[in-house]
Amino acid sequence: MKVRSGDKVVVIAGKDKGTEGKIIKAMPKENRVIVEGVNVATMHKKPKSQQDKGGIIKVEKSIDVSNVMLVCEACKKPTRVAMKLENGTKTRTCKQCGKPTDKNAVIKAPKGDKAKTAKVEKKTTKKEKIIV
Repeated sequence: MKVRSGDKVVVIAGKDKGTEGKIIKAMPKENRVIVEGVNVATMHKKPKSQQDKGGIIKVEKSIDVSNVMLVCEACKKPTRVAMKLENGTKTRTCKQCGKPTDKNAVIKAPKGDKAKTAKVEKKTTKKEKIIV
């Protein structure tokens, strides 16, 4: 999934089409997300004890991840997400403006040649310090 919890998204399909909200919870195994203020259902809650209050509660239900689109922080438009590999780390970037969608979130790159060579260089420098 190219979206995660905390991302600002816009709903592109369904009864809440055009609604913007923040992702509360992402469920990658089910390919679903829970978005703030989207797909709200009313539930009747029964009190479990005398201290608890019962009543009608509004709860956000999950929607499919294909029905949401990430909103770029730089250009403030709904956009597709591109994954770019820079210095051995994957970052999510906007397809329209090319800027990273979030500054502080970095995804670790898959284990490859670049990651292995970086680890080997670190190990050799430690050994050189010990010998010298």
